[in-house]
Amino acid sequence: MSEDSICIEVNTKLGELTIRLLNKIGIVNKKFKIKKNQNSLYVPIIHKPNESELEFLKKSISDFQILITSFSLKKNPIKKIDDLLDNQIPKHLLKSLPQSMDFVGDIAIIEIPFELKKYSEFLARAVLKIHKNVKTVLSKSGPITGNYRLRSLKFLAGENRTQTIHIEFGCKYYLDIAKVYFSPRLSQEHNRVASLVGRDEVVLDLFAGVGPFSIPIAKNNPEARIISVDLNPDAIEFLKKNIRLNRVDNNIIPFVGDARQLINKNLVGLADRVIMNLPETAKEFIDVACKAIKPRGGIIHYYEFMRIPDSIEKVKHRFSKRVQQAGRIVDRFLFVKNIREIAPFRYQIAFDVIIH
Repeated sequence: MSEDSICIEVNTKLGELTIRLLNKIGIVNKKFKIKKNQNSLYVPIIHKPNESELEFLKKSISDFQILITSFSLKKNPIKKIDDLLDNQIPKHLLKSLPQSMDFVGDIAIIEIPFELKKYSEFLARAVLKIHKNVKTVLSKSGPITGNYRLRSLKFLAGENRTQTIHIEFGCKYYLDIAKVYFSPRLSQEHNRVASLVGRDEVVLDLFAGVGPFSIPIAKNNPEARIISVDLNPDAIEFLKKNIRLNRVDNNIIPFVGDARQLINKNLVGLADRVIMNLPETAKEFIDVACKAIKPRGGIIHYYEFMRIPDSIEKVKHRFSKRVQQAGRIVDRFLFVKNIREIAPFRYQIAFDVIIH
């Protein structure tokens, strides 16, 4: 199927430059396929360039023509939210559209800038139209707060719910994002740590949530034993469901409660490996993590938020000092990495550390 459209004809050697310039001024008609012959490229545009647009083009392209010709329609011409919202919100606000969002199962979670708040429903409907697997769109309406690390969420469009099943590296997680903490942005980290666990290891997942570390460890290594702890009773209830859902009933033991109290009471000297994914306050539990490690030593997977001008070297030094205060020593850092930016000049860092 084809339709006529106004376009710019240019020599094929200048095609890439022309497309880049036309995209920069925002006049490419994205519903049509660009076409070419042996010598010329034809780029469909949404309107005849005005004087300022022509002047901009002529600075880089000396020879082009404006004409009307026939173009094939794209099978799926809308690829970006900008395309759907072009006529629904003021053009000067398009640059404020969210550049990323979180997908948890079939739920999309977006952070809407203040200047776009009154256009939230338009934005949410655009998300549903572009992402066919999304059934619910929510917006962040507050920061992550409290001991359970929960965030206020506002329903925008689709099915009004917060429960879903999220799939990550073949593992399924049933969860309610209004009741438990879960970050899909750590999927690679969950998989990386799971791949490191050895046969017959005892792993203590100190802030386990719904099981994004515990479940893949259990699936990858049926001989390992995982002790999963979380303060949030809802998280542990979902973890129990996920243990059954992923058929790893034999090697995960879930506990509800404070990590410090549980270690001091039941878990001293049991673990080959401790996972500490509570970056806001993990440093406060380094001493009990050291207690949980077996007397011969083991590995701690440690996470912390770092804000510039702080540095990874300074965080390593503080970590080592706390380990020493707990009566253990750092043998060496196996893995040190800035794994994601969470805000301007603020990062989540990860360490794998051998301690004795």
